[in-house]
Amino acid sequence: MDERIRTLSRLLVNYSTTIEPGDRCLIDYSGGAPLPLIRQLVRDVYAAGGVPFVSGREDSVTREILLGAEEDQLERMNENQLAFMRQMQAYIAVRAGDNNAELADVPTEQMNLYHQKLSPVLDYRVNKTKWCVLRYPNAAMAQLAGMSVAAFEDFYYDVCTMDYAAMDRAMDALVERMDRTDRVRLTGPGTDLSFSIRGLAAIKCAGNMNIPDGEVFTAPVRESVNGHITYNAPSLEQGFTFENVSFEVENGKIVKAEANDIPRINKLLDTDEGARYFGEFAIGLNPYILSPMKDILFDEKISGSFHLTPGRCYEEADNGNYSALHWDLVMIQRAEWGGGEMYFDGELVRKDGLFLPADLRPLNPENLK
Repeated sequence: MDERIRTLSRLLVNYSTTIEPGDRCLIDYSGGAPLPLIRQLVRDVYAAGGVPFVSGREDSVTREILLGAEEDQLERMNENQLAFMRQMQAYIAVRAGDNNAELADVPTEQMNLYHQKLSPVLDYRVNKTKWCVLRYPNAAMAQLAGMSVAAFEDFYYDVCTMDYAAMDRAMDALVERMDRTDRVRLTGPGTDLSFSIRGLAAIKCAGNMNIPDGEVFTAPVRESVNGHITYNAPSLEQGFTFENVSFEVENGKIVKAEANDIPRINKLLDTDEGARYFGEFAIGLNPYILSPMKDILFDEKISGSFHLTPGRCYEEADNGNYSALHWDLVMIQRAEWGGGEMYFDGELVRKDGLFLPADLRPLNPENLK
């Protein structure tokens, strides 16, 4: 077995989810590629004194289910999955679909219903278990990244097994600044947006929720967001690639949305009342991730980026916005992507993707590698 798989598995079990004796851990995977890692995870959960459970799925089968799914059927799926999840103390998900667009032809109404009915499972997992979600390198991911499979595997293991403990320590100064900040202003091409984060906690993500990781997140005060924003990273959502997404925002609500498919994006934002408000603001910090590959677990961590997310907030930074949607949309502010500025209470803290204050410079890429 590739020693990198053992290293990654031990990181997931011993650091990301900190499995303790007696912990029940659900290992959930999709596709066949992750099986070597799944087997190693089972061994390592046992070695930590935990009790592993395994479930698998395949996107083409999920597609067939969703094409004909009815409300009562989805409610029963939610009841069963939620009852099982409530017995778990930990959750590790490994995703490796062969076709990222497999769900592209499932009608938006069906996808919205699916997310609405199964959102209690996601909410419980996120808020009540020690969890970590990651992708597994396969040909489909390498193609999205524009790389050979071998080159992508090298990139993947560099990103996923970096020194997250050192990153965690470097994040403390950013957390302290965000915790005392009221007003945030974001500028860049097609973007001039401001909002308050006052009273909402800033949370470090350094390998203990997602792999790869590298972000600090909070949420905007729900009705405080005003201005306009244009995201420059493409976003794969519900099997469709949205590009050139732009919003006009008034008192927290997205009042105008444009993209490469205007009817489709507005259907998505009409999932429920909370889908047109924002539930997360996060700053991407991973020095190894520089370009989007239409996989949000990677793209939201891009160095010099931020994401501002329509939909559901997290319990750790609860701004009162609840939705079945949680759509992480990314803007990269590095110079080669058009540049941009980030201000905290009028102070310029990041320009063109690089932090300026001395206490935040340890988070710049050259200091994290």
